[in-house]
Amino acid sequence: MGNLKVAKAHIRAENERIILDAAEAIFARHGFRGSTMQMIADQANLPKANVHYYFASKKELYRRVVEQIFGIWLQAANSFEQSDNPAEALRRYIEQKMEISRLRKNGSKVWANEVINGAPIIQDFLENQLTEWTDGRIEMIQKWIDDKKIRPINPRWLLYMIWATTQHYADFTHQVETLNAAEPLSKEQWEDATETVFQIIWAGLVPKSGT
Repeated sequence: MGNLKVAKAHIRAENERIILDAAEAIFARHGFRGSTMQMIADQANLPKANVHYYFASKKELYRRVVEQIFGIWLQAANSFEQSDNPAEALRRYIEQKMEISRLRKNGSKVWANEVINGAPIIQDFLENQLTEWTDGRIEMIQKWIDDKKIRPINPRWLLYMIWATTQHYADFTHQVETLNAAEPLSKEQWEDATETVFQIIWAGLVPKSGT
């Protein structure tokens, strides 16, 4: 009986993953209003009834997609707790944000499209989870400033700059690739772009005395 439960749980988790990945792609391409459960089912190569079995409504599925990308971004920000050295913490954060943009372009586009349209579905999410998380990062950055580890800047604008720069590579994939001779960025180009983003941001944070 125990093995059967484990097997069923594994099947459920795998089916949810397939549906969420399909929904992420469809929502990124068509937005919430332009997407249907049938489109998501076709993308997942599953019957529509199966999608409804796991997610009762399109809105529920959409929120799960948004929560999933936010959770991934939260994990990337663990670097703030893992090191009290701002150069190390910011390098890891930027590296992970760039890697998410490389691997999870659709999720970032879903988030961007939702916010651009005034967050009609996830406004409560922005007002609660995102606000609380942002305030926590601001406190950590302010402590670096108070300890004279970085020069005095507004922590909020620093966060916005990092988000805008790293997420650009996901949200504007088509533009980036068009300007790259219509080719996806190579592994070497991603690494170079990541290092460039870090170096430019860090150069603006180093105290006059250095660190």
